[in-house]
Amino acid sequence: MRLNEFDPYYQYSITNHMVQYGLLSPYWPTPWINTQQWYPAGLDMATSLPALPMTAATLYTIVSFFGVNIDLMSFCSILPAVMGTLAVLVLYLVGKDMGGRAVGLLAALFLGLAPSFLQRSALGFFDTEVPGVLALVLFIFLFLRAIEETRPLRSCLMYSLGAGATLAYFILGWGAAYYLLGLTALFVFVLILLKRYSQRLLLSYSVSFGIGLLIATKFPYISLNYLTSGAVIPVAGVFVLLVLSEILRNNISARTKATLTAASFAVIIGGFALLWIFGDISNIAGKFISVIDPFARASAPLIESVAEHRISSWGNIYFDLGISILFFIAGLYFTVRNPTNRNVFLLIFSLTSLYFASSMVRLLVIFAPAFSLLVAVGVLGILKPFYTLLREAPQLAVKSKRKLERVSKEYSEIAVFLIFIILVTNLAFSPQTGGVPRVYGQAYTPLTISASSLPIVPSDQIPEWLDMLSWTKSNLQSTTVVCAWWDYGNWLGYLGNVTNLADNTTVNGTQIENIGFIFMANETQALKMLQLYDAKYILVFTVLAIGQSGQQLVATPANLGDEGKWIWMARISGQAHDRLIKQGFISAQDMWTDEKPFGSVNNQTNRFQWSDKGMNSTVYKLMSTAWKQWEDTSGSPSGITLSETAVAPTYFKLAYITGANVPYYKYGGLIPLVALYEINYQAYYNATGTS
Repeated sequence: MRLNEFDPYYQYSITNHMVQYGLLSPYWPTPWINTQQWYPAGLDMATSLPALPMTAATLYTIVSFFGVNIDLMSFCSILPAVMGTLAVLVLYLVGKDMGGRAVGLLAALFLGLAPSFLQRSALGFFDTEVPGVLALVLFIFLFLRAIEETRPLRSCLMYSLGAGATLAYFILGWGAAYYLLGLTALFVFVLILLKRYSQRLLLSYSVSFGIGLLIATKFPYISLNYLTSGAVIPVAGVFVLLVLSEILRNNISARTKATLTAASFAVIIGGFALLWIFGDISNIAGKFISVIDPFARASAPLIESVAEHRISSWGNIYFDLGISILFFIAGLYFTVRNPTNRNVFLLIFSLTSLYFASSMVRLLVIFAPAFSLLVAVGVLGILKPFYTLLREAPQLAVKSKRKLERVSKEYSEIAVFLIFIILVTNLAFSPQTGGVPRVYGQAYTPLTISASSLPIVPSDQIPEWLDMLSWTKSNLQSTTVVCAWWDYGNWLGYLGNVTNLADNTTVNGTQIENIGFIFMANETQALKMLQLYDAKYILVFTVLAIGQSGQQLVATPANLGDEGKWIWMARISGQAHDRLIKQGFISAQDMWTDEKPFGSVNNQTNRFQWSDKGMNSTVYKLMSTAWKQWEDTSGSPSGITLSETAVAPTYFKLAYITGANVPYYKYGGLIPLVALYEINYQAYYNATGTS
């Protein structure tokens, strides 16, 4: 059993280290530097969030103690599904508190079938969202119970302590904890504005945030600097307002109240200004800023290059939510009509999470619990009058009135049936996906590596990537440096057992710029950079698509591998335009700032046409050589020709390729090719007169 996508392998490596050397081993007594990642500096694993690997390592140790025979990777693959199930159960409790058992059951059902949630809690998705979503809904459940006035003080304290511990777990488990901190502070601020302040609110807020931040800041990666983050400071500001509200409850003069209020706001604003001026407010990571301001990504191609960081289109949102959007709107209406504290929280939660989900596709998983709750409220709100009428006992009345009653009940039955059909259509038949249930599509999506990154659901495993990683593991040393685009770094390091230059942790933007330069530069320029990293091999992943051109079958780049990612290589390396020129890797006239110098789309054929500069780039030569290898091995006997001209590299020798023997029809007309090239430094030195 394997893990899905790329990041889970990073989380697995930390978990494995904890199982072998102890829970604190990546952090204490000395930070663990993984030298197989991000060569030559290595990757500081002490900068990782500990919640998920600690949870997995602890649970794995427990089940192993009781004699359960399971390997760690299989255990880590199963854990997301288990924690996702727990999140669904907790959301039932949240919904039950908000509207009764029916709301809880429906909310749990909708969350359990939400595509975005399924994707992030499916088998193999061992990543930070796994503890994040569970902690999010658990904190909501505990905190909303803690502020209830009807509960005894002891119960309030217990729920507050639980909320604090859950908040710490969230902070230590997912970077999106900034959202939960801001959401809760905003909710409490709105309650103050609505004049719903109470001592219970002050107590619960203080204990929850005090305990949560106290525990979280004890870990080195979070540290006390977290308290001065721009996203956390509002938490302190709301606490000051709560204290002020408590003081103003006392029997003091209006003048004193006005003075205290003005002084408090002066302290909050002045304190924030001083921290800002003296630089004591730590910055928020770029991708979190880009969630608040999506337009900031235009100047950050490194963030924008990741598909799950894109702005959500209407198609993304509709695919995830379906026709249930209608019930979501109805839920908003019924919630606004009954503005209890819980409903006020639900409104703020739903609207803010909808904004963030619209800003970044990845955050649809945060919106899923709020959406599920509101859809449940909407469905029950619409059904309630019809259901009430259907349950009424028959009454003796005049003929005309009986007729009206009978017709009304018939209409009620029709209304209930229509709502049932809409829900079944949304959750089962799903016309927006061609009749295939959305839940089926997400639950049965194959692991990325098992499908060799192809967007298809094959009947059998597609082994091209696994074969390449098996070859590197068997034929290369763990210290052998392989240059590849950063998407594949985790696979090469953790499964292929070689040393890589970058992976999905993106801790060193400069190194990713350099890798982009290696691929987009010509061979001589690329070798000048590669020798600095002691790279022995360079790898490309490319996919061909078989299509019809008249009577001829033609193999064209499918834009599913590096033939689609090279644009980001050009844009990211183009950001280092001045630095690369200054360091002498390239001249000003040869350097680029984006992908335009490498080619353009042909308006007649609607296909990308490489320019001379593009065909002379390292990435094109490596990809086209792999294409030619497939054509020579499998393409020609079938009468298939390449749409692109192959250009052989001078300083790179093909060491191993997978996919070259794949028949064109085997994977629905897609041909995955993973090609590994050995770098011939001696030929480069001889040709350039260098050493």
